[in-house]
Amino acid sequence: MARNKIKVWMAVAGAGAIAAGLVWFGVRHWQPRWTIIQGATIRSDSDTRKESPIAGVSIRASHGDQVVTTQSDPSGYFKIAFPGTVLPGQTVNLSFLHADFRAVEMSVTIRFRSSLRQLVVVSMEPATSPPSAVMDRTPSVVSNIKVRYTVNSQDEENAGTAVRTFQVINQGNIPCRRQYPCSPDGEWKAATASIELDAGNGNEFRDARASCIAGPCPFTRIDSSGFAAGGRSIAVSAMDWSDTATFLLEAEVFHKAIVSNVRESYPVVFGRALSFTLPPTAEGVSLEAEVNGLQMVLLLAQSCS
Repeated sequence: MARNKIKVWMAVAGAGAIAAGLVWFGVRHWQPRWTIIQGATIRSDSDTRKESPIAGVSIRASHGDQVVTTQSDPSGYFKIAFPGTVLPGQTVNLSFLHADFRAVEMSVTIRFRSSLRQLVVVSMEPATSPPSAVMDRTPSVVSNIKVRYTVNSQDEENAGTAVRTFQVINQGNIPCRRQYPCSPDGEWKAATASIELDAGNGNEFRDARASCIAGPCPFTRIDSSGFAAGGRSIAVSAMDWSDTATFLLEAEVFHKAIVSNVRESYPVVFGRALSFTLPPTAEGVSLEAEVNGLQMVLLLAQSCS
């Protein structure tokens, strides 16, 4: 009987030693990955559609002697990373300040699971306006709200057609006698000529074509390698192994320009708040609306969203 009791106590002591070892090992090898706190600041409202992000909230996080400060970005997002170690189960005190909203104080308990990051969503109530600010105020009727902006894009326009003629001067029926240039069959003396065109800065040639328009055209050959690909500069050369022939070079000239397109967008309205997004390239943003029947235009900063 005494032996059985001894075995039981030895088993209990062994289990306690193993548990203590695991705790010691976990604390010793624990990595402070959960010292990162991230979250969002939003406007408090009973209607979730009106819980818009709050940018520029001053955030202060403290744990013991450690203090970290940051601000929320335009989407309301913020991130806090402590340089030191904050053990699981300990708390971090957070304060949120903004001139247009009531201050918020809260505490966050660091979680034990290192695979998780702290996600904190802070709802801030708008600061109460003084009673004198709302007395004797006649409500205004706002309607036909739209956002107006421009988007610049690069466009190309046909500036016209370039036309140029040139001649290859030659005399027919003269044997070649191996004096370059010669006709393709090597029998007759030939001549060559070429011209080059420059479209100018910011322009380029397209759809270039060359042809023989006068003279013994059946006894001519055109080299298209200098204009087939187009570009700012093009060139054409021709060979003639009979009497003088005339050639024509034509090409379309395209000019690259920046074009501003005016666009309109209609914001989503929830109560007294409106929301809209614009493309990153939007410029000259303005808000247009009818206020008590009068058309009004309000220029907005580019950082609006």
